[in-house]
Amino acid sequence: MSTTNLDTARRYLRAIEQGATGEALAAFFHPEVTQREYPNRLVPTGATRDLRAILAGAERGQTVVASQQYEVRHTVAEGDRVALEVDWSATLKVPVGTLPAGGTMRASFGVFLTFRDGRILSQHNYDCFEPF
Repeated sequence: MSTTNLDTARRYLRAIEQGATGEALAAFFHPEVTQREYPNRLVPTGATRDLRAILAGAERGQTVVASQQYEVRHTVAEGDRVALEVDWSATLKVPVGTLPAGGTMRASFGVFLTFRDGRILSQHNYDCFEPF
C-alpha cells in the first residue's frame, strides 16, 4: 500500500500533536524545505524558515505549549500539492496575551504543502488566531 501525500500530511500533523522534534520531525521534510508563515497575531511581520529554523521553532514551542490538537476540516490533494483547512487548539504552559498558563489558544489555519519525493518541500501557513 503506497502512502499518499495527504496521508503524509495527516501523519505530520499527528507527529506535531505528539510533540515531535529533531529527527522525528525532520523526517517529514525535504532537505530543501522552506516554510512561509504569513503575518498573524503571533508573527506580525510573517516569517520564512529553512529546515534548521523549523526544527528550532518546534523546540521553542515545547516551552510554550503543553499540548496541541489539529482537527482537519477540509482537504484538497492534487499531485504534489495538498491544501488543509485546520482548526487548532493548544493548552499553554505560559501566559500569552490575556490567556493564562493552562488556558487554551485557538486558531484556524490554511496550510498549503508541496511535496517532493514524498516529503514536504514547501509549507505556506495562513494562521488566524482567536483573540488572546
